[in-house]
Amino acid sequence: MWKRSIKLYLRLAISMSFLSAVADRFGIWNNEVSVWGNWDNFLEYTKLINPWFPDSLISFVGILATAAEIILAVFLLIGFKTQLFAKLSGVLLLIFALSITFSTGIKGAFDFSVYSASAGAFALSLISEKYLELDCLFFKNGK
Repeated sequence: MWKRSIKLYLRLAISMSFLSAVADRFGIWNNEVSVWGNWDNFLEYTKLINPWFPDSLISFVGILATAAEIILAVFLLIGFKTQLFAKLSGVLLLIFALSITFSTGIKGAFDFSVYSASAGAFALSLISEKYLELDCLFFKNGK
């Protein structure tokens, strides 16, 4: 029972965090709670934490990160190939955490709980029992 609840909680928390970040860069959150508030500010931050990329690639990096977050969020929400998409989420979040750490210092990565989110995604990938997932339709007994 607890394992199922924890797995669902991790799926929802990680996917909703991805979607919230995407909503912020598209200006959906209001200015009082927004981190970026719009696409241009998001790209400025993308450039800040990825100084090794030339300016000409920053838009591509921002689009790629945004697409990855949307795809990972949707697949975690519906529970499709959860273990795979949890691992990919852990990798993406770890890359983000390391980018923040190496470009602006470790405090930002800790303040945004990016290492914790990455660890949670990797932990989610280790829970093989299926619960309220699309994968339940493809596996007998939810396993």
